Amino acid sequence: MLRAGIVGLPNVGKSTLFNALTAQSSALAANYPFATIEPNVGVVSVPDERLEPLARIVKTEKIVPATVEFLDIAGLVRGASKGEGLGNQFLANIRETDTVVQVVRCFEDENIVHVEGKVDPLRDIETIQIELALADLATVERRREKAQKNLKSGDKVARQELDVLDKIQPALEAGRSARTVTLTDDERAVARNFFLLTTKPTIYAANVDEAALTDIDSNPMVQAVRDVAVKEAAECVVICAQLEADLVALPPDERVDYLNSLNVSTSGVDQLIKSAYHLLGLMSFLTAGEKEVRAWTIPQGTRAQTAAGTIHSDIERGFIRAEIVSYDELMSAGSYATAREKGLLRLEGKDYIMQEGDVVHFRFNV
Repeated sequence: MLRAGIVGLPNVGKSTLFNALTAQSSALAANYPFATIEPNVGVVSVPDERLEPLARIVKTEKIVPATVEFLDIAGLVRGASKGEGLGNQFLANIRETDTVVQVVRCFEDENIVHVEGKVDPLRDIETIQIELALADLATVERRREKAQKNLKSGDKVARQELDVLDKIQPALEAGRSARTVTLTDDERAVARNFFLLTTKPTIYAANVDEAALTDIDSNPMVQAVRDVAVKEAAECVVICAQLEADLVALPPDERVDYLNSLNVSTSGVDQLIKSAYHLLGLMSFLTAGEKEVRAWTIPQGTRAQTAAGTIHSDIERGFIRAEIVSYDELMSAGSYATAREKGLLRLEGKDYIMQEGDVVHFRFNV
């Protein structure tokens, strides 16, 4: 399961966002630093508008969406790379995640203290970037020392590692993320073995107040965060964490009506979940039968036999064929029977590359 870590400075809205994401109030939202010490963990469904219509076609009431695991990690402060605040714990928790959601405060509120005394999104982003870069720099220096020793014994891998370290280290020394460094596919494969914090894909969550939602594009703080995201080839989602947390208490139809009253088409939380899901190049294929409709998570480019193993190892081991119809074609046909009559269902072999929205029935024998 994809694990996304929610990070940021203290009092920027991390725990409030976590509560909204997980539709609960398990995370303590308080107006003082380090309200979160141990990371809260919640499993969140990936919004998928295809599941309910598909369930109606196959006449089942059980729907199982794909999921993302979110961790609400303690707030970071300046000096975390040297153990300040809860620095060591913060960095260790980030290492356990696949992707990072950095919450950036983009609203003024005199009743909510800012750890730096003033709201400044660029400074906040820079603080976290520098602390993560410093932590990575220590890792790189240790890795360099090891590679140099191995190089003396003729280790070819050590030469490759040193070449990649030569590219990454200057960026870290300048306080930049390792993910901003241009690397070839082979070099990225080498860099993955360093397990650097700043190589993790990042989503910037620009946290605004409710009033700002009516005209997001005119908010200079939001634009500053978006500019950073563009430079880093990261993603940026604008949210109002407090509003999203409040919406949880409303019935689904009332949530939509309230968002519409703000001229907001979709929930920021839904956008965030989808961004986290797709940021790592993940996709869903679907299974549909009388027992349930389910979305299964696989990396883009996964072959059919490997995808079958996502359901059960026996299906992968005994794979024969995959019977596939695209979601759009199935919905257009209105039923499996009609789709079959129209020749829309096709049989694919083990090397077929799965596509987003494939509705699949695997044939196997063990």
